[in-house]
Amino acid sequence: MEKNKPLHQSVGYTTVEQILNSPDPDIVGSYYAMQRTGQAAIDLEIQTNTAIVIMVDGKIVRIPAAELIKKRQLTA
Repeated sequence: MEKNKPLHQSVGYTTVEQILNSPDPDIVGSYYAMQRTGQAAIDLEIQTNTAIVIMVDGKIVRIPAAELIKKRQLTA
């Protein structure tokens, strides 16, 4: 084995499946906490009539409050 070479290489991301199947309940809970936080951010953006800015496929995307309201009505 080469000196200073890590035993495992990181692929740079973790899948939802890996998080939900973690033996650590705090890791599993963190997924649901992030989901709740995202919904709270959307709620705030709708209340203040401002846009939310997210990253989709490596690109920055701005979603206005009106679009967030439409999406929420479609899923309700």
